[in-house]
Amino acid sequence: MILSFHPCFEADVNIICPGHRPRPDDFAAVKSADAVILPQGCLKPLYEAVRENCPNVFPNYDIKFNYYGKTGQAMLFQETGAAHPKTETYINTDFFYNKYDKFHKNMPFKFPFVFKFDWGGEGENVYLVKTLDEFINVLQVAKTYEKTGQKGFLIQEYIPAQGRTLRVAAIGHIFTSYWRVQKDAEVFCSSLAKGAVIDAVSDKDVQKAGVKEAKAFCKKTGINLAGFDFLFSPDETPNEITGGPTGKKTLKPLFLEINYYFGRRGLGGSDSFYVLLNKAIIKWVNNIGLSFKPKTINNG
Repeated sequence: MILSFHPCFEADVNIICPGHRPRPDDFAAVKSADAVILPQGCLKPLYEAVRENCPNVFPNYDIKFNYYGKTGQAMLFQETGAAHPKTETYINTDFFYNKYDKFHKNMPFKFPFVFKFDWGGEGENVYLVKTLDEFINVLQVAKTYEKTGQKGFLIQEYIPAQGRTLRVAAIGHIFTSYWRVQKDAEVFCSSLAKGAVIDAVSDKDVQKAGVKEAKAFCKKTGINLAGFDFLFSPDETPNEITGGPTGKKTLKPLFLEINYYFGRRGLGGSDSFYVLLNKAIIKWVNNIGLSFKPKTINNG
């Protein structure tokens, strides 16, 4: 029996769970299910409750909750050996000052560098820090956040990427890539929310390199629903790789972030996304040895 908590995927049994955990009556259904489908925005309490009671759960969010936030992702990239910009993480400002003192001596990166809070998306809470004064100011913002209980940040080497990043969306076995490009190459953030536009056709060889890295990373980690962001530096010296279908030189993809709840505009909108998701879930169900007759897709 296939059980779905996803409002847009109809399975054998369907439950809408408005809270963070299944209701007591839902646990019997979870325990008797052969597989459970969860919504993309599933929170940790629901995921853990289902994961503990059913061995087959889509999507696989083990990594998401074991390596939480941007600092967790930085640790994941380091532990898996994934190529990424040099990064240092800090649990709070006191931890930073204990390492580098209040005079900001022996900084790990030269200006400019990137400062990211542990939370936020679409370019929010991310800063390109160009001067010491700017860094002191953003550390003060961090101290203010810490008074409310929000803490954790990272600093990262700045990779000049000519105003664009590559998004690779992994939807089960389906991988789709496209560029997010700023009209002004000097603009720091290339998220769509910050004015970037979608380009799915440029530099196909480079896109294939990003897809290849995303596939290998998903195989290693078990991630099967996420949007990966990659940077490609125009400085080919440290990041250059060769090969590819045409024999051209391409640039080595650098993992920037993992987005578990990602935008759909680059995939053609929500309708197109749900078609892909439907195919991916059915393929996943079949791969774990279960049979499932597809139902009509409900786009909500």
